[in-house]
Amino acid sequence: MKLKKSRHLPPHIHFIGIGGIGMSALAMILVKNGYSVSGSDQKKSSLLKELEEGYVKIFQTQEEANIEKILQDNKKNDVLVVTSSAIGPDNLELQEAKKYNLIIKHRSEILKFLIDQKKSIVVSGSHGKTTTSTYITTILSIIKKDPTAIIGGIVPLYKKNYNISNSELLVAEADESDGSLVKFNPNIGVITNVELEHVDHYKNLEELLKTMKEFAKNCNHLIANFDCKNLKKNIQKSKWFSTQKIEGIDFALIPKESNGCEVIAEYYEQEKFVDIIKVPVPGIHNLSNAVAAIAACRTAGILFKDIKKGITHLHLPSRRFDYKGLWKNRLIIEDYAHHPSEINAAISIASLIINTKNNISSISPNRLVSIFQPHRFTRVKKFQKEFAKSLSKSDLVFITPIYSAGEDQIEGINNRSIAYELKKLKPNLEIYTPDNNQELKKLMIEKTIEKDLILIMGAGDINKTCANLFLKVVVNNTIKNNFAA
Repeated sequence: MKLKKSRHLPPHIHFIGIGGIGMSALAMILVKNGYSVSGSDQKKSSLLKELEEGYVKIFQTQEEANIEKILQDNKKNDVLVVTSSAIGPDNLELQEAKKYNLIIKHRSEILKFLIDQKKSIVVSGSHGKTTTSTYITTILSIIKKDPTAIIGGIVPLYKKNYNISNSELLVAEADESDGSLVKFNPNIGVITNVELEHVDHYKNLEELLKTMKEFAKNCNHLIANFDCKNLKKNIQKSKWFSTQKIEGIDFALIPKESNGCEVIAEYYEQEKFVDIIKVPVPGIHNLSNAVAAIAACRTAGILFKDIKKGITHLHLPSRRFDYKGLWKNRLIIEDYAHHPSEINAAISIASLIINTKNNISSISPNRLVSIFQPHRFTRVKKFQKEFAKSLSKSDLVFITPIYSAGEDQIEGINNRSIAYELKKLKPNLEIYTPDNNQELKKLMIEKTIEKDLILIMGAGDINKTCANLFLKVVVNNTIKNNFAA
């Protein structure tokens, strides 16, 4: 992709919190197009290492001196500082940038700039947007359309969260968490579903729907999920997709067979049967993401026969029902689930694996063990009973301390308060609330048994925590491909 240089993007761009999944993708795309880029982040990661290798100057701290160093090499008017909603007003770098009256923009404004350069497909929704945008990007790449991509997760085909190309197409994920997606004007917009989420920003569902309605109006073509009652009632759509209904639906993918590996479904377009499709990813919610991706590609003018070639290469992005291998003869799977609906979806696939006994692993798991790291105190306060109901479908549950994501503690809201609600629902369920990683490790060794399916869920750092606990994970490559790490 060759960007049109604009007065809105000065020669040097500095990202505060550059290691974030969205910020790092923007940074790499800009540096590859000739911009001088720097950034700061206090946490080490593979993303930061890649940025450094891509000639991005990384500051290991976030302090005033970083801004002063940048201004030693650049004129004041040649510097743009990019921030995100995760950066608070008391951030020292941000305060210093304001002191020097530097141009400061939210990351969404940079994403808008990139969207405006291309024929864009922008995906939003409460759940499934990373998976859907990954599917779209994968299909387009397999059939040599090679889109520029800015994704909120690691795309297996690229092994990174972005792609850079000279093609006319761009695929981007639009995060609704802070309402900034209303700035975008995509050619094609996709809304996967709408459900109350991000309660730290939205007081109620009506506020979230107002934001999504505004995004919908800004799309030249809108594709929406007919199966989501909140969309069906509130969004004026251009085209509908569904996994439940054919009549009156533009793109339908109706499941016929489902197991822990794949879903076989009938594809209909404008109510007419087209073909049988084998989607190589488990779960009906992932089938919904697949038909959304098909709808977006068809609306972009891609022939169905080409789309079908791409579907055979679909894999889930990282941390989305991500098969990690075997640990002490236990099947280990990670999922980003941090909302009750997402936990339901992940547990549904796990239960299907256990119940169908389809030999996708060298072991046939008998029991579901859920390890859940709650994310944000505000979310737990709002959905405590719903979390308990979702987790009650497990055979053994570990609930770790809440990952705060920078929020202040709320009195009475913690991992034990979820366990209390869970015990009321299912008194005989084995539930443990470890206080720290060492206690979690000890409990896992003591309480889990061979042929358990251990499902690790959460949007915080539980994946890293558990990776350190598993001293040796044996990976079977055949299964790895099925689950798409």
